Amino acid sequence: MMGKAVFLDRDGTINEDAGYICSMEQFQILPGAIEALKMLQADHALFIVTNQSGVGRNFFSEQQLISFNQEVERLLLGHGVHIQKTYYCPHLKEDGCGCHKPSPFFLHRAAKDYDIDLSRSAVIGDHPHDIELAHNVGARSVYVLTGHGSKHRDELAVEPDFIAGDLHEGALWIAGKKAA
Repeated sequence: MMGKAVFLDRDGTINEDAGYICSMEQFQILPGAIEALKMLQADHALFIVTNQSGVGRNFFSEQQLISFNQEVERLLLGHGVHIQKTYYCPHLKEDGCGCHKPSPFFLHRAAKDYDIDLSRSAVIGDHPHDIELAHNVGARSVYVLTGHGSKHRDELAVEPDFIAGDLHEGALWIAGKKAA
Protein backbone atom coordinates (compact mmCIF):
# COMPACT_ATOMS: atom_id res chain seq x y z
CA MET A 1 0.00 0.00 0.00
CA MET A 2 1.29 3.43 -0.91
CA GLY A 3 2.15 5.80 1.91
CA LYS A 4 0.69 9.15 2.73
CA ALA A 5 2.51 12.41 3.29
CA VAL A 6 2.13 15.94 4.49
CA PHE A 7 3.78 18.56 2.31
CA LEU A 8 4.57 21.65 4.34
CA ASP A 9 5.43 25.15 3.32
CA ARG A 10 8.33 26.36 5.47
CA ASP A 11 8.35 30.11 6.09
CA GLY A 12 5.18 31.24 7.82
CA THR A 13 4.02 27.67 8.43
CA ILE A 14 6.81 25.97 10.42
CA ASN A 15 8.84 29.07 11.26
CA GLU A 16 8.39 32.83 11.42
CA ASP A 17 8.45 34.38 7.96
CA ALA A 18 11.25 36.93 8.31
CA GLY A 19 11.60 37.56 4.59
CA TYR A 20 14.32 35.91 2.56
CA ILE A 21 15.99 33.87 5.28
CA CYS A 22 19.00 31.66 4.85
CA SER A 23 20.65 31.56 8.28
CA MET A 24 19.81 29.77 11.49
CA GLU A 25 19.97 33.09 13.34
CA GLN A 26 16.82 34.12 11.43
CA PHE A 27 15.07 30.76 11.83
CA GLN A 28 12.50 30.92 14.63
CA ILE A 29 10.18 27.92 14.97
CA LEU A 30 6.55 28.92 15.50
CA PRO A 31 4.91 27.96 18.81
CA GLY A 32 3.38 24.48 18.66
CA ALA A 33 5.10 23.58 15.38
CA ILE A 34 7.33 20.82 16.79
CA GLU A 35 4.41 19.12 18.53
CA ALA A 36 2.37 19.43 15.32
CA LEU A 37 5.11 17.88 13.20
CA LYS A 38 5.52 14.99 15.67
CA MET A 39 1.77 14.37 15.54
CA LEU A 40 1.77 14.39 11.74
CA GLN A 41 4.76 12.10 11.35
CA ALA A 42 3.01 9.38 13.36
CA ASP A 43 0.94 8.65 10.23
CA HIS A 44 2.59 10.58 7.39
CA ALA A 45 5.96 11.11 5.77
CA LEU A 46 6.90 14.79 6.08
CA PHE A 47 8.23 16.92 3.23
CA ILE A 48 8.98 20.61 3.00
CA VAL A 49 8.06 22.23 -0.32
CA THR A 50 9.09 25.86 -0.52
CA ASN A 51 9.48 28.63 -3.07
CA GLN A 52 12.83 30.30 -2.36
CA SER A 53 13.15 33.16 -4.83
CA GLY A 54 15.90 34.63 -2.65
CA VAL A 55 18.25 32.58 -4.84
CA GLY A 56 16.83 34.10 -8.04
CA ARG A 57 17.04 37.56 -6.47
CA ASN A 58 20.72 36.93 -5.55
CA PHE A 59 20.10 37.36 -1.81
CA PHE A 60 21.88 34.02 -1.26
CA SER A 61 23.32 31.28 -3.42
CA GLU A 62 21.69 27.94 -4.14
CA GLN A 63 24.52 26.24 -2.24
CA GLN A 64 23.84 28.46 0.79
CA LEU A 65 20.16 27.50 0.57
CA ILE A 66 21.03 23.78 0.36
CA SER A 67 23.25 24.08 3.45
CA PHE A 68 20.56 26.02 5.29
CA ASN A 69 17.91 23.41 4.42
CA GLN A 70 20.21 20.71 5.80
CA GLU A 71 20.66 22.71 9.03
CA VAL A 72 16.89 23.10 9.37
CA GLU A 73 16.41 19.35 8.85
CA ARG A 74 19.10 18.61 11.49
CA LEU A 75 17.50 21.03 13.96
CA LEU A 76 14.09 19.42 13.48
CA LEU A 77 15.59 15.94 13.78
CA GLY A 78 17.13 17.04 17.08
CA HIS A 79 13.54 17.68 18.21
CA GLY A 80 12.46 14.22 17.02
CA VAL A 81 11.00 15.34 13.67
CA HIS A 82 12.18 13.60 10.50
CA ILE A 83 11.79 15.50 7.23
CA GLN A 84 12.05 13.05 4.32
CA LYS A 85 13.22 15.72 1.92
CA THR A 86 13.12 19.46 1.37
CA TYR A 87 12.11 20.48 -2.12
CA TYR A 88 12.72 24.07 -3.14
CA CYS A 89 12.16 26.24 -6.18
CA PRO A 90 15.03 28.75 -6.47
CA HIS A 91 13.43 30.67 -9.33
CA LEU A 92 11.49 33.89 -9.56
CA LYS A 93 7.77 33.48 -10.24
CA GLU A 94 8.17 35.38 -13.50
CA ASP A 95 10.82 32.91 -14.71
CA GLY A 96 8.00 30.55 -15.65
CA CYS A 97 9.81 27.44 -14.42
CA GLY A 98 8.00 24.15 -13.89
CA CYS A 99 8.74 23.81 -10.17
CA HIS A 100 7.35 27.02 -8.64
CA LYS A 101 4.30 26.37 -6.46
CA PRO A 102 1.46 25.84 -7.26
CA SER A 103 3.07 23.54 -9.84
CA PRO A 104 2.76 19.94 -8.64
CA PHE A 105 6.27 19.13 -9.91
CA PHE A 106 7.79 18.32 -6.50
CA LEU A 107 4.74 16.44 -5.23
CA HIS A 108 4.79 14.20 -8.29
CA ARG A 109 8.50 13.63 -7.74
CA ALA A 110 7.94 12.72 -4.07
CA ALA A 111 5.07 10.40 -5.03
CA LYS A 112 7.34 8.56 -7.44
CA ASP A 113 10.51 8.52 -5.31
CA TYR A 114 8.84 7.71 -1.98
CA ASP A 115 5.78 5.70 -3.12
CA ILE A 116 3.31 8.32 -1.87
CA ASP A 117 -0.42 8.30 -2.62
CA LEU A 118 -1.16 11.99 -3.14
CA SER A 119 -4.92 11.45 -2.77
CA ARG A 120 -4.28 10.29 0.82
CA SER A 121 -1.89 13.17 1.52
CA ALA A 122 -2.19 16.82 2.56
CA VAL A 123 -0.57 20.19 1.91
CA ILE A 124 -0.26 22.81 4.65
CA GLY A 125 0.74 26.40 3.95
CA ASP A 126 0.13 30.10 4.47
CA HIS A 127 -0.19 31.16 0.82
CA PRO A 128 -3.04 30.65 -1.64
CA HIS A 129 -0.63 28.81 -3.95
CA ASP A 130 -0.24 26.09 -1.29
CA ILE A 131 -3.97 25.42 -1.46
CA GLU A 132 -3.87 25.44 -5.27
CA LEU A 133 -0.96 22.95 -5.08
CA ALA A 134 -3.06 20.56 -2.99
CA HIS A 135 -5.99 20.98 -5.39
CA ASN A 136 -3.70 20.28 -8.39
CA VAL A 137 -2.87 16.78 -7.06
CA GLY A 138 -6.11 15.87 -5.31
CA ALA A 139 -4.63 16.18 -1.81
CA ARG A 140 -6.35 17.67 1.22
CA SER A 141 -5.45 21.28 1.98
CA VAL A 142 -4.92 23.19 5.20
CA TYR A 143 -4.52 26.96 5.05
CA VAL A 144 -2.81 28.39 8.13
CA LEU A 145 -3.35 31.96 9.27
CA THR A 146 0.23 32.35 10.48
CA GLY A 147 2.87 33.98 8.27
CA HIS A 148 1.08 35.54 5.31
CA GLY A 149 -2.08 33.51 5.88
CA SER A 150 -4.28 36.21 7.40
CA LYS A 151 -3.03 38.80 4.92
CA HIS A 152 -3.75 36.71 1.81
CA ARG A 153 -6.90 34.91 2.95
CA ASP A 154 -9.12 36.98 0.63
CA GLU A 155 -6.96 35.92 -2.33
CA LEU A 156 -7.83 32.21 -2.06
CA ALA A 157 -8.98 31.10 -5.51
CA VAL A 158 -9.56 27.55 -4.27
CA GLU A 159 -11.40 26.83 -1.03
CA PRO A 160 -9.13 24.97 1.44
CA ASP A 161 -10.44 21.86 3.16
CA PHE A 162 -9.63 23.46 6.51
CA ILE A 163 -8.50 26.88 7.73
CA ALA A 164 -6.35 26.64 10.85
CA GLY A 165 -5.05 29.28 13.19
CA ASP A 166 -1.64 27.62 13.05
CA LEU A 167 0.20 24.42 12.15
CA HIS A 168 -0.80 22.72 15.41
CA GLU A 169 -4.50 23.26 14.76
CA GLY A 170 -4.04 22.01 11.20
CA ALA A 171 -2.23 18.90 12.44
CA LEU A 172 -5.08 18.16 14.84
CA TRP A 173 -7.53 18.35 11.93
CA ILE A 174 -5.42 16.05 9.72
CA ALA A 175 -5.01 13.59 12.59
CA GLY A 176 -8.80 13.54 13.02
CA LYS A 177 -8.62 15.00 16.51
CA LYS A 178 -10.58 18.15 15.64
CA ALA A 179 -13.75 18.47 13.64
CA ALA A 180 -13.77 20.79 10.65
